[in-house]
Amino acid sequence: MGNVKLAIIYYSSTGTNYKMSQWAEEEAKKAGADVKLVRVPELAPMEVIEQNPAWKEHFLATKDVVPEAKVDDLDWADAILFSIPTRFGNVPGQVKQLMDQAGGLWFQGKLVNKVVSAMTSAQNPHGGQESTLLNFYTTMFHWGAIVAAPGYTDDAIFASGGNPYGTSVSVDGEGNMKEDVEAAVRHQVNRTLDVAGKFVE
Repeated sequence: MGNVKLAIIYYSSTGTNYKMSQWAEEEAKKAGADVKLVRVPELAPMEVIEQNPAWKEHFLATKDVVPEAKVDDLDWADAILFSIPTRFGNVPGQVKQLMDQAGGLWFQGKLVNKVVSAMTSAQNPHGGQESTLLNFYTTMFHWGAIVAAPGYTDDAIFASGGNPYGTSVSVDGEGNMKEDVEAAVRHQVNRTLDVAGKFVE
């Protein structure tokens, strides 16, 4: 796993997916991977962000700390772990734009055999997490990527709610995670690195 280049790409308005990405980064570094943690560029105007104090606080706290994700990060990586909230059972527009910008890499065949896995969050346990991940993976199939979903490969999956498509968590109104998903996140990272290690020479 030590020679795998892992890009952890997240979008987070109030910090949940950032926290999961930080756990993932820590675990991947522990496993010896070459890790790059980047955030999807924010598209919402500041006047919209300012209407939600938690969103504004998180945006200002991370905008100069975490580098913005670029299409080049997709090219660089052997494996990519996405952490994204659900928006009406689908990926946020910010994430969709980054994916759409990868058309050039797709055309050149540079996304083929990238090992990809994804995590998500919503405000309630049935808030579209599974459909968000499945909709996201549809794009990965178009890329020719290898989807490394966690399945039921570890007890941590059951303990965190049992989503086989990727770690998912529900969040209360204050942004606190309702389920304990840290172990599931760490397992998903190791599984992703393990699968990627079979493709990296």
